[in-house]
Amino acid sequence: MDKTASNGNPTGWQIIFTNCPTLDNAQRIARALVTEGHAGAVNVLPEVRSTYKWQGKLHSAQERLVVIKARTKKYSQIEQRIRAHPYELPAIVAVPIAAGLEEYLEWLSCQD
Repeated sequence: MDKTASNGNPTGWQIIFTNCPTLDNAQRIARALVTEGHAGAVNVLPEVRSTYKWQGKLHSAQERLVVIKARTKKYSQIEQRIRAHPYELPAIVAVPIAAGLEEYLEWLSCQD
């Protein structure tokens, strides 16, 4: 595990959240990120209800939440992959992992 990650992230790992319009779309992104070595693991949650304003109008949509565990240095590749999905402005939010079960983080390291 990289204990000296940049920008104050002690583990060098992050969780990136995004939403997808369909299960198929979410699974394609998940498979691509893991297969291409950009993420150690990806979870696709079955369904979330999102409420938001877009272009001045209130919207509500069923989406799939995608939770991506990846090294902080892989963010740009992951963003690029997510931007290829159908949303004009995809929600992409990265949160540093400050701490975690050592054995799990080591296992993630073996996946990328």
